[in-house]
Amino acid sequence: MSARQYRQRLTPTSSSAVTPAPLPSPLAWRQLLAPYAKPDAARATGQLLLTAALLLASAAGLFWGLAEGFWPTLLLALPAALFIVRLFIIQHDCGHGSYFRSGRVNDGLGLVLGVVTMMPYRAWRRDHAVHHASCGNLARRGIGDVTTLTVAEYQARPRWRRLAYRLYRHPAVLFVLGPAYLLFLRYRLPMASPFRDRGSWLSILGTDAAAAVVGAGVALLVGPVAFLAGWGSTLLLASAIGVWLFYVQHQFEETYWRPAGLWDFHAAALNGSSFYDLPRLLHWLTGSIGFHHIHHLAGKIPNYRLRACFEQNPELSRAKRLTLRDSVKSVRLTLWDEEQRKLVSFRHIVAKNRAPASELCLADARP
Repeated sequence: MSARQYRQRLTPTSSSAVTPAPLPSPLAWRQLLAPYAKPDAARATGQLLLTAALLLASAAGLFWGLAEGFWPTLLLALPAALFIVRLFIIQHDCGHGSYFRSGRVNDGLGLVLGVVTMMPYRAWRRDHAVHHASCGNLARRGIGDVTTLTVAEYQARPRWRRLAYRLYRHPAVLFVLGPAYLLFLRYRLPMASPFRDRGSWLSILGTDAAAAVVGAGVALLVGPVAFLAGWGSTLLLASAIGVWLFYVQHQFEETYWRPAGLWDFHAAALNGSSFYDLPRLLHWLTGSIGFHHIHHLAGKIPNYRLRACFEQNPELSRAKRLTLRDSVKSVRLTLWDEEQRKLVSFRHIVAKNRAPASELCLADARP
């Protein structure tokens, strides 16, 4: 669907259509989305084989060029990273049990893809399940999401902790250091999980061991320098792209955060997850994860059915649409203002604190 068609969906055709219809009930949502939550083995297999073939071709060209000392081939790390992202979306669907009908097949494929993406399948799946169950709930922040403070929490912190939070929310930390931390520390060493959580430890250490064996084999073929430079660059780029996608899908001005007593799963899914309206090719490369509000409404819908679900159900057009330009602007939004129910920037807080009381009253009175 084009941006113009999307806007037409939201434009009332008559005066009687000014007030939007109420959202479907939870039961109505399930009935509406259930037909799309059906895995298709042929489509899934075709998508998997095509993505794997494209990754192998780009990786082969990357390693061959680096082994021959032709360093401009390092540019092939970008398409390879995008195919890694696409494989990760398949792994992600396996974690939701949506890619194939068989749970065993999903888990087996997820474990294999976890070695390629370097995201341990079972450990990541557990964190992601918590994210789906708590997204937008102010009482359950901290697992599987980008840490977001409320304005009141930020202002109540001592100066050094406010500085630490500002540093954490800096783009260089979120999108450069953050991906490196996830790739080389968070999911390489199971220190974030208690020792009694043997499942996470086995998942992380098992992925490390399998990746080390595969990596050693490739390094013997192409040379350790070519392997480390090529595959390291690819994984870092893929991690950065993944972090960016995850960030923009929930961090936008009119997103959804509520206290536990007021939190609603379906409202959080539709209002707290964006429709990231990417160009068609980028939608394909990212496994249609831009239809993120649908994914949060029904995690059992596989990525290859998300577009059809969106185009055939006008109710789903009510989610926040983000363009590439919008998403870049969202980086400055860092704090949740509980009074205005929107994300605001650090600059907004500084300006608000400096404004005279009369000016604040006038600002609050504006529609």
